[in-house]
Amino acid sequence: MEKKINKTEARLMKGNEALAEAAIRAGMDAYFGYPITPQSEILEYFETEIPKRKGVVLQAESELAAINMIYGAAGAGARVMTTSSSPGISLMQEGLSYIAAAQLPCLVVNVVRGGPGLGTIQPSQGDYFQAVKGGGHGDYHLIVLAPSSVQEMADFVFLGFRLAEKYRMPAMILSDGALGQMMEKVDLPEEGSLPHTIPGWATMGKPASRERNIITSLHLQSEKMEEINLVLQENYKKLKSEVRFEEFQTSDADILLVAFGLSARVCQKTVELAREKGIKVGLLRPITLYPFPSVRIKELAAKVDFILDVEMNAGQMVEDVALAVNGIKPVHFKGRMGGMIPSPEDVLEEIESIIEKQSVGVF
Repeated sequence: MEKKINKTEARLMKGNEALAEAAIRAGMDAYFGYPITPQSEILEYFETEIPKRKGVVLQAESELAAINMIYGAAGAGARVMTTSSSPGISLMQEGLSYIAAAQLPCLVVNVVRGGPGLGTIQPSQGDYFQAVKGGGHGDYHLIVLAPSSVQEMADFVFLGFRLAEKYRMPAMILSDGALGQMMEKVDLPEEGSLPHTIPGWATMGKPASRERNIITSLHLQSEKMEEINLVLQENYKKLKSEVRFEEFQTSDADILLVAFGLSARVCQKTVELAREKGIKVGLLRPITLYPFPSVRIKELAAKVDFILDVEMNAGQMVEDVALAVNGIKPVHFKGRMGGMIPSPEDVLEEIESIIEKQSVGVF
């Protein structure tokens, strides 16, 4: 059973600031980052609060520098974190691959903005592939958590650190510009409620009683590199026990919506609007994007007429939904791009269009 974190204080906070405050309360030892809209408030909050409390905060000269500082501090056993937004996370991919190969825990936050390129500072979900498929080189994964509220922006900091340390791998919170900027009531966790001790594998000097600890991602012998890869793959299989998702009115649904993050909030309203019109729509919201709730989606697919995947991109998670469904039922897609957010009415209109096309045999 998952340990409950005591909530001791309620505040009205911006998502980015709630996340930063939660990180301090989670016992973060060090933060290394670089400012980029729409997540700069996180760095600014740390620069204001950390000097009054405990920890290290450093604005690096670039995202490349920040992720390699994370690599070094994590190797020394520190509880460490970085944050950025889409182009900055792209620059961190090489370092994330190194960290994954070295089996080091850390927390990375991506407050996604519209792209590709420099794009726009408006919210998007266009970084799904980069997050869940391993945006850097090699065969690796991150644990990926997708919040849909300011409360979860705070809660998932604790969850992200806990999972990263349990499985010795990087965890990512995949947020977006709207969740980072919006203000909601948040119940903050109790400070110090996530214990942390220096792990035995850390590079903290060598006592006479043990062999030296070596942390590296460089293995020139192919046999050794394959051995490391096999260890990683076995660890990823264990993540099946960490699958998390949320369901809304799926018990009698004829149509299933699948959406994460901000899109899921939109789809909750769509479910209400559809049911007011007599259309039985339900929603599954993946909370862990990796590991993905494939088993549950397949179970629900057997009970509905079709699935509609809704995202703020050109269609990325829809591929994982379709793989989960495995041809049992049709999977359709509704997306907006470039920082545009679909409305509940947009999604309902798409549902009605699919129903109409099915009735005349188009699908």
